[in-house]
Amino acid sequence: MHAFDVLGDPVRRRILEILSEDRHASGEIVTIVRQDFGITQSAVSQHLRVLRDHGFATVQIEGPRRIYQIDAAPIAEVDQWLARFRRFWEPKFEALAVEVERGKRQRRK
Repeated sequence: MHAFDVLGDPVRRRILEILSEDRHASGEIVTIVRQDFGITQSAVSQHLRVLRDHGFATVQIEGPRRIYQIDAAPIAEVDQWLARFRRFWEPKFEALAVEVERGKRQRRK
């Protein structure tokens, strides 16, 4: 499975968002994702397994708990792939930053 296939699923993207904040026990992830998507614990576990199997997340067993954390290596690979496209949006962001700063200066006057 290609990285974009893994990231193409909104549930897996949500799990990665959760893990980008901090490590979490699988039960915490299940609770959040069930509220957001209304899927079963088993379905969340399957998504966690996909993330783990494809290197996006690691798991540590601490007693009865499984603690997941993000592994940034595959995300760095996606970032490298996206680098060739940044030229399309970076100038627009830079122009936006200039306009925002111009607006701030005008409001101060």
